Amino acid sequence: MERGPRLREELAPAAPHGLVLVLHGGASRRGNPMVSPLQLSVLRMIPIAKRIARAGRGRLGVFRLLNSHRGWDTTHTPVHDARWALQALGERYGADVPVCLIGHSLGGRAALLTGPEPSVRSVIALNPWVYATDHADLAARQVLVVHGTDDRVAPIERSASVSRRLSRTAEVSFQTVEGGRHAMLRHGGEFERAAEAFTLSTLLPEPTTQR
Repeated sequence: MERGPRLREELAPAAPHGLVLVLHGGASRRGNPMVSPLQLSVLRMIPIAKRIARAGRGRLGVFRLLNSHRGWDTTHTPVHDARWALQALGERYGADVPVCLIGHSLGGRAALLTGPEPSVRSVIALNPWVYATDHADLAARQVLVVHGTDDRVAPIERSASVSRRLSRTAEVSFQTVEGGRHAMLRHGGEFERAAEAFTLSTLLPEPTTQR
């Protein structure tokens, strides 16, 4: 089977006001295996995608990206896959439809580093696994970083450091979830509500009637 990134539709209206691209995490594995739709890092992002699809009330297209392989390879990273997905969405809907990137763990890192792409309006990084030296020019973008205080996988100090650096050129909000761990299972609702609210506010500035 040929290896490559794949898009999964959560909601695909004909003429959306905005698009949401959800990026999963997941560490490398021996043998560099392909991403499985059933791996936990992929499954964890489904509730977030479904929540935002419901909240957008048909005005947002919501898609999940399955990377070409697990982890962060030195020659082909999740950033390459995210750029591929943005191009595919642009060809389908047009380059003028704004996009919000939402990523968890390494997906959060990919979201931040893919943020300079022209179609991206906003970026959400949930417990992002980053290096303190990571940087991208996110001028004119809105950025939300949410990190659990009990994350033992992705250091919150790195996340805060990168957020401060990004804030030199972008509008960056940094939020903590007290007691939140890396998988976002504990206090998961706080992560999900933050992602939902930020997505709606950046892609649909006008008030949305709550269900």
